[in-house]
Amino acid sequence: MQLDKSIAAVITGGASGLGEATARLLASHGVKVAIFDMNDAKGEAVAKELGGVFCKVNVTSDAEVDTAFAKARGAIGQERILINCAGTGNAFKTASRAKGTGEIKHFPIDQFDRIIQINLVGTFRCIAKSAAGMLTLPLLANGERGAIVNTASVAAEDGQMGQAAYSASKGGVVGMTLPIARDLSGEGIRINTILPGIFNTPLMNGAPQNVKDALSASVPFPKRLGDPSEYASLAVEMCRNSYFNGEDVRLDGAIRMGLR
Repeated sequence: MQLDKSIAAVITGGASGLGEATARLLASHGVKVAIFDMNDAKGEAVAKELGGVFCKVNVTSDAEVDTAFAKARGAIGQERILINCAGTGNAFKTASRAKGTGEIKHFPIDQFDRIIQINLVGTFRCIAKSAAGMLTLPLLANGERGAIVNTASVAAEDGQMGQAAYSASKGGVVGMTLPIARDLSGEGIRINTILPGIFNTPLMNGAPQNVKDALSASVPFPKRLGDPSEYASLAVEMCRNSYFNGEDVRLDGAIRMGLR
């Protein structure tokens, strides 16, 4: 797909981190961008800087996602690109004994469900609604209509202790990529998923320097945290390269996560 001012894109989680970097790179090619996020102040600021539109949206809400797509399409037109970066995580052991008291606890089921609803169901909700919108568009000269990029995690393949919910949600994103690619193949819509390793996002910026140094040292090469621009580069290539379809790609400096 040729990236220019004729193309509109929606980026969920686009107010910061991986999503913001991707929105900025797409905009640098002339693409019109809509930022979907929960952070009003940052989302409005990024959208204004890029000449795009901000839509406050919780991806677990059907109504909010519908409203956001309607607002975005009214401002910049029907999107041909969807980048799914909205997501979160938590950490609880499946079952454990409390230190000191020996009290037995298990993973709070509501917290497990919350992560699945945001990371997996929320991603699929945006995919399904965006793809339905893309079907209203004419085919481009090369026979395609649109491109979708999802964000999973290396935890989908080597999750650590406490990551049952997070790994399940991201594993689900990986698992649904090929079936969705097959579902949409007759309509000229492609879909791919990136599995990032340890990236220098706003969440990571809050960690102590010694923690970041240890994480950097654990990466085989290069021995540093990933930069959001590197995620953006791969996401944009997945949009540009029309033979890129149905793939799940690790972007992690060859790291394989340990037990904890």
